[in-house]
Amino acid sequence: MSRPAAITFKGNPMTLVGEEVTVGQDAPDFKLHAFGPEGLTAITVADVKGKPTIMSVVPSLDTGVCQTQTKKFNEKLGDLGDKINALTISLDLPFAQNRFCGAEGIENIKQYSDYQDRSFGNNYGMLIDELKLLARGTFVLDKDGKVVYAETCKEVTEEPNYDAALAALNSAL
Repeated sequence: MSRPAAITFKGNPMTLVGEEVTVGQDAPDFKLHAFGPEGLTAITVADVKGKPTIMSVVPSLDTGVCQTQTKKFNEKLGDLGDKINALTISLDLPFAQNRFCGAEGIENIKQYSDYQDRSFGNNYGMLIDELKLLARGTFVLDKDGKVVYAETCKEVTEEPNYDAALAALNSAL
């Protein structure tokens, strides 16, 4: 399924692949990758159950708005520590994600890549067909894996609603 003109990028209509994720549904599965001391590792939705989870989705950490979004969530999530799972998701390679987050001191939100099979982008309706990048948005899951907040930014170059996402996350605690 595709959703033509679901969002815009610099005012140009873009198509999102997959169905829109909505509040109340079970979180769709995904397989995301990270690179750490033990090499390349993968997580799925089953791995984040047990704690509320916030997923900050960005097109690329090599762009200013994506960097701002990641830095703001990192700052705002600092006090929650290990009470939550916090993920930044992009199609950047895990090595590039590590380089950016290491240089910027991003420690409160882990970076994960959807580069291998785009399962997150397809299953969450966030893959931009024309650009082969993820759209910008935020999802919050409760500890059981139910979606309690879902935002897909209508314009890719605009920041998400941080306050609404954080309110949903705090409600899930």
